[in-house]
Amino acid sequence: MHHSRGASGTREPAPETRGRVIRWARFYDAVTWLIFLGRAPAIRKMTLELAGVAHGEKVLDVGCGTGTLTILAKARAGPAGEVHGIDAAPEMIQVARRKATKARAEVDFRVALIEEIPFADGQFDLVLSSLMLHHLPDDLKRRGLAEVYRVLKPGGRFLAVDIGAHSHGHLLTFLFGCGSDRADLGELPDMMRDVGFVEVEVGRTRFRPLLFARGSARKYTGGSP
Repeated sequence: MHHSRGASGTREPAPETRGRVIRWARFYDAVTWLIFLGRAPAIRKMTLELAGVAHGEKVLDVGCGTGTLTILAKARAGPAGEVHGIDAAPEMIQVARRKATKARAEVDFRVALIEEIPFADGQFDLVLSSLMLHHLPDDLKRRGLAEVYRVLKPGGRFLAVDIGAHSHGHLLTFLFGCGSDRADLGELPDMMRDVGFVEVEVGRTRFRPLLFARGSARKYTGGSP
C-alpha cells in the first residue's frame, strides 16, 4: 500500500499552504530525539494510549512527519486495520515511505494538507495529530478541524498532542516555529465544538511542555444525524 504514490523516487510537488512546513526531514528524527532528551518513544507510546488505537481500526495521522507514529499505529491496528499518513512536506513523506518499507508495514503515506484531506466523508475511526497544529494560523486550524470531523465516522475520535502555551524559551519554540498564539491548545475546545465535536477535553501530559486535546464525532441516532 505504501508504494502506491511517489515511490519511484520522483519528488512530488509540495501543496500550497499558509501553515508552516518543516522541510528538513533528514534530520527530523535526530532533532526530535535530542529535544525530548530521548523520550520521543515514550511520548509516542503515550499518544497511542491516549488515542486508544484498537485492532482493526481505520486510522489517519495528519501531519505525520517521518511516519514513526503512523507505523506504530499500524502495529496496534493490526493486519485488519488500515492506516494512512499525510504531510505537507514531500521530503517527510519520502522518509516515511522508506521507513514503512523497511518495517514491512502496510501504511499509505501521501503528500496532502489537513485543510484539504484527500479522503471521502466518514472514513476513519480515529484521526491523530502530533506536534502539528501549532504550525497553523487559527483560520487554518478551524478548516483543518472541520476536515478532520468530515472524514471521521459517526462516533469516531480525534486526538491532538501539541506544545503548551507556556513553552516559550524551550528549544521546541525555536526548532518547531511555535508562535505565542499558535502553541496554545486552550482555544481548541471551542473550535472543535464549533465544527461538531462532542466529549471535548484538553489536559496535560506527563511530558512537559506537551498537552493533549481530544473529542468525538457525533453518533447518528434513529437514522438521523
